Order: sequence, then structure tokens, then C-alpha cells
Amino acid sequence: MTCEFIYGINPAFEVVRAKRRAVEQAFFSAGGPTDARRRKLRELLNAGQVPVVVTDKRRLFDLCRTTEHQGIVLQTQPYPYARLAELQASERLLLIDNVEDPQNVGAILRSAEIFGWQNVLLAKRGTPEIYPSVVKAAAGATEYLRIARDHTANEYVKALLPLGFTLVALDARGEKDLERLRAAPPRKILLVIGGEHHAVGQHILNQAHHRVRIPRLGQITSLNASVAAGLALFLLQPRGNIGENSS
Repeated sequence: MTCEFIYGINPAFEVVRAKRRAVEQAFFSAGGPTDARRRKLRELLNAGQVPVVVTDKRRLFDLCRTTEHQGIVLQTQPYPYARLAELQASERLLLIDNVEDPQNVGAILRSAEIFGWQNVLLAKRGTPEIYPSVVKAAAGATEYLRIARDHTANEYVKALLPLGFTLVALDARGEKDLERLRAAPPRKILLVIGGEHHAVGQHILNQAHHRVRIPRLGQITSLNASVAAGLALFLLQPRGNIGENSS
């Protein structure tokens, strides 16, 4: 089985804490910082009997091919994807369509986890896999989500509409204000988020029960994809989540 190299303190910490996939080895930079979070990570690795190798930054770069490792790289098993059949009983599903940038995908997944959208569908064309760069951008939130990547966007919609989902597409030219939909949200929502350069596919827009927009007051015509997604995920989050664990 192939392995992956997860890098960065927050992604590494969440991979170990979530226990979704096995960690085979951990690599720490020699003479790196010794803050409380790193010490806690070492404790968790020791408790799980994960071998820890102290090495130099060149070796870390060779493992993960980036300088953004923050002195920590984990050798892990690949990301454990779910399948659509395992997720379709949920009342909230997020479908990411045509978002090509791993940084945007990671940021969207981070918002999804925070706002209670635990089940995510990635189109198998037009979106990246859960690469280590996505895990880094998500600050490890990927490890607490069930993510499927086994259908195209159109195939997901075709399978889910007969199950009673209300198809909500985020569209800058949508006819309905997102705040209006928030006031009376459907019980089962399939929320589709598109990218900045390639928005939600036209076939899905044509089938959408609601094409919703985020109202704007300024002159710029569009938001970053992950920012728009974060607003939609917050406004349409499951009712029981609103206000919980906030500070």
C-alpha cells in the first residue's frame, strides 16, 4: 500500500488525534521549537508507539516536497475515503464541484467541519484528491469528515435527488438571497459549491431547486470560493449547531 507524507503541526496533530488512518513514522526537525502543541504531539505518538525520527530540514523537504512542514512530517496510510452509499442518509451534504485549487478545497473542508457538515462529496473530475496539501490547508479537518470521491458531480445529483434532497446551488447570479433560504431551510439539503473560474456546472444549475446568491454591497463582483462557501455553510448549518461551542 502506498503511503502519504502529512506535514505541518496542526494537520499532524489532528491525524494522530483522530486515529482515522495509521501513522507509520514521524519525522521531527532537530533543534526545532518545543512549544506545548509539539510536546503534546510527541506524547500522543509515544502513546501510540509510533517511531519518531529526529532529522534535518533537508530530509523533511525531501519527504513532503515543501518548506511548509513546520518541522514535522508524518508518514501515514492514504486518506480513507467513504462512498456515496455511506453518506446519503445524512440531512446535510456538501458537494464541491469545479474547485481546482487545493488551498480552496482545504479551506472549504475546514469550514464544513466547523459548521457541522460532516459529509462531503468531491466530484471525481475537476477537484483535487485529499492530498497532503489539502490536509494542510484544512488544518487537519479532513480527518473528522466523511468524504466521498467516487462519482462525477452530475452523478451525485442524479443519485440524491430521488432521495428527497433539496438541491441548493451557490451562484453569484442566483435569484434568491441566501438569508431568505436560511429563514426556512429545507430538511435535507444538497449544497453545491463551485469554483471561481469554473462555477457550478450548468446541468446542476438547471436542476437546482434554489440558486442562491450572497448579497454584496461593494463593487467587486465575486468572493473567493472558500469565503463564499464558508458563509453558505454557516448560514445553512444544522440548527442544533448554531451558537454551540462559540467563544
